[in-house]
Amino acid sequence: MRTGVDRNTGELLTGWAECAQSIGIIVTTAIGSLVLGRDFGSDGPTLQDRPMSTPSIMDHFMSIAESLRKWEPGFKLRRIDVLQAGGDGVIGFAIVGDFYPNGHLGDYSIVETAQTTQIAPFLLTAEAS
Repeated sequence: MRTGVDRNTGELLTGWAECAQSIGIIVTTAIGSLVLGRDFGSDGPTLQDRPMSTPSIMDHFMSIAESLRKWEPGFKLRRIDVLQAGGDGVIGFAIVGDFYPNGHLGDYSIVETAQTTQIAPFLLTAEAS
């Protein structure tokens, strides 16, 4: 079973809650910003201040999809929805996919379908649907 520590409270996280936190960390960490993991993260933070246009939003989608495929073996993306896109430049996403509790071990025999996490730049709230 997946376990980790909540980055805000220090409490134990297990299962989907730990995966949702991992997704948030991956998507909001700029590639090149970690000294011992230069290729970890996504291009999302560098896309944040671009004009709000269809090509820019598609770049965000691609950044999220590529980074999750590379860094989160326990989650298989189904879709990304725009939750908010305002004139202030803040864009938020709902990320929906399948959670594999043992995916980090290479075991994809158990699946929890249609798990959802919400991502806004540098902000994460997670809930299981």
